Amino acid sequence: MTTGYADSGDGKLYYEIEGKGEVLVLIHAGFVDSGMWEEQWESFTRNYRVLRFDMRGFGKSDPVTGPVSHRHDLYHLLQGLGIKHAHLLGCSMGGETVIDFTLEHPEMVLSLTVVSGIPGSFEMTGEPPSEILEMLQALEKGDLDLVSDLQIRLWVDGTFRQPEQVSPSVRKHAAEMNRVAVKNGTWAIADASPLNPLSPPAAGRLDEIKVPVLIIVGSLDNPEILRAADLLENKIENAKKVIMPDCAHVPNMEKPEEFNRNVLNFLRNL
Repeated sequence: MTTGYADSGDGKLYYEIEGKGEVLVLIHAGFVDSGMWEEQWESFTRNYRVLRFDMRGFGKSDPVTGPVSHRHDLYHLLQGLGIKHAHLLGCSMGGETVIDFTLEHPEMVLSLTVVSGIPGSFEMTGEPPSEILEMLQALEKGDLDLVSDLQIRLWVDGTFRQPEQVSPSVRKHAAEMNRVAVKNGTWAIADASPLNPLSPPAAGRLDEIKVPVLIIVGSLDNPEILRAADLLENKIENAKKVIMPDCAHVPNMEKPEEFNRNVLNFLRNL
């Protein structure tokens, strides 16, 4: 494995890369870091040259000082490593990032896997989860432990489960990663108001995506995430959707063997 730091132009990104063959880039969700891919690493690096990295404000990368553009950071990282073409796999905010990147740099993308992701400017319906308001209130009070707990309840447990119904090891691992971003204030500083959002936004441009696309979503995730998956499937010509049962927003952490099989079967059949 090769590890290092790449200059994004406004901070350093920590990355790891291992394996041979076509490049597969893994982009984490916006409440954890690249450690969320631990259960994918060995399986994927046997078949591909796999790159994972911590977005700014997460994990071992530099903290953020203002809004960031994750798709621009991804571009600088790939350019710095001399990677001209890659398969992209992103979860949640990482999924939104890879969709935007594909629309902006279609010549660099071999395939796209979107996990629990929504396209930019996707219009949510209904009442937001109660945890969102509670998180904002906890942030105002500086109660970072509660902020972290609420994020795990929202994204790992999901809408339809109680904490005791979820693997304790998955919750613990996610919480350890999440505390770094919460301590850095990443969401409030950078992600609540992204820098230079894609224009026009992705939600109205999905038919421009021509590469093969795999959409993975957990059956117990927020219904709006599943609705976004339907939109992606219906609007992208070469899209295939997989609903993984009995898991929520991070299906790769809850059911790694099933997740790995879905991704590798998709990539092998391109």
